[in-house]
Amino acid sequence: MSDLPRKAVTRTAKLAALPLGFAGRATWGLGKRIVGESAEIVGRELQQRTAEQLFKVLGELKGGAMKFGQALSVFESALPEEVAGPYRAALTKLQEAAPPMPTRTVHGVLVERLGEDWRELFLEFEDKPSAAASIGQVHHAVWHDGREVAVKVQYPGAGEALLSDLTQLSRFARLLGPLIPGMDIKPLIAELRDRVSEELDYGLEAQAQQAHAEEFEGDPDVVVPAVVHQCDQVLVTEWIDGIPLSEVIADGTQEQRDRAGQLLARFLFSGPARTGLLHADPHPGNFRLLPADPDGKGGDWRLGVLDFGTVDRLPGGLPTPIGDSLRMTLDGDAEAVYELLRTEGFVKESIELDPDAVLDYLVPIIEPAQVDEFTFSRGWMRSQAARIADPRSPAHQLGKQLNLPPAYLLIHRVTLSTIGVLCQLGATVRLREELEEWLPGFVPEEYEEFLDEEDPAAEA
Repeated sequence: MSDLPRKAVTRTAKLAALPLGFAGRATWGLGKRIVGESAEIVGRELQQRTAEQLFKVLGELKGGAMKFGQALSVFESALPEEVAGPYRAALTKLQEAAPPMPTRTVHGVLVERLGEDWRELFLEFEDKPSAAASIGQVHHAVWHDGREVAVKVQYPGAGEALLSDLTQLSRFARLLGPLIPGMDIKPLIAELRDRVSEELDYGLEAQAQQAHAEEFEGDPDVVVPAVVHQCDQVLVTEWIDGIPLSEVIADGTQEQRDRAGQLLARFLFSGPARTGLLHADPHPGNFRLLPADPDGKGGDWRLGVLDFGTVDRLPGGLPTPIGDSLRMTLDGDAEAVYELLRTEGFVKESIELDPDAVLDYLVPIIEPAQVDEFTFSRGWMRSQAARIADPRSPAHQLGKQLNLPPAYLLIHRVTLSTIGVLCQLGATVRLREELEEWLPGFVPEEYEEFLDEEDPAAEA
């Protein structure tokens, strides 16, 4: 399958095959055990076959199905290793590749959007895509002024496909549970649905990307390609080469992992402070590790950031209550944390909780901010997920009573996704340093004033 299937009945049938296929393979596994094969071997085969089908169906359908798969891929580090192992390779494929759109379809979109003479805009245009994602694919080209560019072409029918897939996946959410044990899938799908119209609007994406490109121009740590041209269904930006973060996760050196992790954390917290926008699609396919020197010399690295189709607009940067609550939690001030959470709507007025129990719930989650340097790992992520997901644990019971206000929904998902990627990298990160620099409220105001007095350059 190389085109985007648009008929709802076709897509529904393929998505329905996921839970049905899982049930069928479970029956196959039972038969294998009856005839005497090892349960461990059968289980491993069963999960491998499920992973392969998951990638095949989600990758072929692109649209919302693939968007869902990409969102899942950053959370695999929270799953038990015996479950995560077989899925890891299949899910990470979704971060970088999908079956491409036929050349004739690509050319048709370019004729429709850029005109019959579209080839005159380019000195070179590669028909084979360099990347294929959920709603479009990217082609390497040379713009008429000699600049290397990335040409992002939206799949025809992408909008209908996105909505159709996410509606269907929502219906199957309970049945999809066995594919990703321990994850509440329905809220994730609902949040993805809320972002459909924004994701399809390349005009909004171009504005967000250009705002980042201008702010980070000349930055020693972060590279954002500038926008060259934009119209409906086509977005042309400057090209950047680099190592995809999925490759760093798979077999990067520890130096690369640590540097990528540090820069990812820096971009997460500095982006809203510097641009008023939060990049809201932090899966590894959207990041590259680039040599610090443009000629490829030197031992340091920069982070290349792609795909600004989904952003959260935060004119004042990240909300100050996030920094305030983090600081108060680190100080052990249970009453102050509880009052702030009530004020912001995390604890509804009808609910009464023990402030000390709330503090006990939060402290393990913010462990990376308690120390100067923290090593993120799949083991740490699994321990946090297990603590909160276990119905018998006090953390699970308390977590069920907390509320996530709409204004914080996307921030919460982006933060969790970024932490998931840091755990996949196994990166050692100075997270506290980034929080002190970029997160409003994390450093007390009186201390910030003291620092300004100590450093006259800060006032200038």
